[in-house]
Amino acid sequence: MQGRILFVDLSRKETRVEEDFTLFEQFLGGTAVGTELLFRHGHPELDPLAPEAPVIFAVGPFSGLFPVATKTVALFRSPLTGELGESHAGGRLASSLREAGIDALVIAGKLDRPGYLSIRGTEVLFKSAGTFWGQSAPATDRILRQAEEVRGRKMSIVRIGPAGERLSPIACATVDSSRHFGRLGLGAVLGSKRLKAIVVSGNLSVSLPGPAYREIYDTLYERVVHSGEMKKYHDLGTSANVEALNGIGGLPTRNFSQGFFEGADEISGEAFLRQVNVQHIACAHCPCGCIQVAELREEFAPYHYSTTRVSYDYEPIFAVGSQLSLSTPQEILRLLAFIEKQGWDVMSMGTTLAWATEAFLSGVIDEKTTDGLVFSFGNTEAYLEALGRVARGTNPFFRTLEKGTAACSEAYGGKSFAMHYGKAEPAGYLTGENAMMSWIAGVRHSHLDDPGYSLDQKLLQEDIPLEQQVKRQVEDAQWRMILNSLVVCLFARGIYDRDIIVAGLEAVGRKTSPGELAALGVLSLRRKFAWKRECGFRLDSAEIPEKMFSVRTSTGLIDRERMNRRVALFREYAGID
Repeated sequence: MQGRILFVDLSRKETRVEEDFTLFEQFLGGTAVGTELLFRHGHPELDPLAPEAPVIFAVGPFSGLFPVATKTVALFRSPLTGELGESHAGGRLASSLREAGIDALVIAGKLDRPGYLSIRGTEVLFKSAGTFWGQSAPATDRILRQAEEVRGRKMSIVRIGPAGERLSPIACATVDSSRHFGRLGLGAVLGSKRLKAIVVSGNLSVSLPGPAYREIYDTLYERVVHSGEMKKYHDLGTSANVEALNGIGGLPTRNFSQGFFEGADEISGEAFLRQVNVQHIACAHCPCGCIQVAELREEFAPYHYSTTRVSYDYEPIFAVGSQLSLSTPQEILRLLAFIEKQGWDVMSMGTTLAWATEAFLSGVIDEKTTDGLVFSFGNTEAYLEALGRVARGTNPFFRTLEKGTAACSEAYGGKSFAMHYGKAEPAGYLTGENAMMSWIAGVRHSHLDDPGYSLDQKLLQEDIPLEQQVKRQVEDAQWRMILNSLVVCLFARGIYDRDIIVAGLEAVGRKTSPGELAALGVLSLRRKFAWKRECGFRLDSAEIPEKMFSVRTSTGLIDRERMNRRVALFREYAGID
């Protein structure tokens, strides 16, 4: 039965384990449980980087048991937006937490010097990170895998790069070889606690009380491997979206100035696969294998080359590809490798660089601001130089770039083309008003909060009344709260229907019904908005970048009055203030 919560106080270097089976019985796990723990232990009135501000990691009842139940959810107060921070990551972390007997991990306080946590089961060791504080995220992984090797146990390592140490609000936390808690600044929160890494391992097995477990497992496995639901993810991964979105004018290009990139075929998933892809890998307990890995080979001296492996998918390609007008996989990989080492969220950094380029070209900033660096779309060398200056903090402008698009436009101007919603940079969809509602109303400002971009694409084939569009968006957002509480990878949202979830829960000792699941989805979404509201969020006062009203999307121009109507309907259908 789920319900073991490990609490870690970094300031006192103390830990305790509490069992709260009722909490997990009511809210399943993952996102819904994490939200309730935020209400209990969070401090929405404090600075997100205050020592008392907690970070919560949580898994669900399917974690480590069923295929593609591979994610761990992290919840915190975001230093980027000032309100709810939520990020999801795959890798091995969910399985490691389950094998350690931990259903939720709550970390608060601040270490007196740089360190990391070594969690072996529910035993926690506080160790020094003084010798590798300042190292890149990939280097930290290599160091800790050698230092923490435990016979018979498989580890998962969460760590930050130098960006998190500098408290960049767009810093991420990297998990294992290639997964990330990417959005909303978890890296900065961990950096503020002087916590370089978290190493988790365990050797527990999970009992299976339900006799139908194997049958349900086999059904899910067959759906993942042999149905068409996840073929796209296995073959090309999400990078298949590059040409698909470009074909309907929905690929954000040059700071969301248009939805068509003339070089899309050269940076498509197919182009990456032909030219640089070397491996497909999978998260633990996933038979899909959607993670695409490329090899970057660069000459550093005559006849001498360095080789770096870099994971990629659609979002990184959009963020530093079409957004910056880079037209080869190799150019994109060069930026991704730098961003990976520093530990920035690639979507936030890519869009911030795109803002800087438009600001430079429009005269909002000049060479005096940039210490002589000329920003221009398509200039890979200039972008690499800019990233280097950001990492070194060479002047106030480059130090501000590390704080994201909103901070840059506040300090230097260019607000009308600063692409952010509530200070969070959007994902790579210029499809229309439904996607925009995702950025405005999404509980984590993510394209995965609801089907907004997918609804926009459906409008190209059928006429759906506005009220029905919003109703579908809300209902799907509520259902995804269930999937995120299980915690299931949302690539498998077509695999995990209500009937298989009910049967799966019964197999692991939890009886429920489709109606009870639906009610929990409604309740947990409202609870998320209640936490956001405590942090100051108001849906009816959310702002849209002015530029978006003059840029053509896949479904046409954005209409102000219609967007106001969407917001009002969303509030009504979701039952939120």
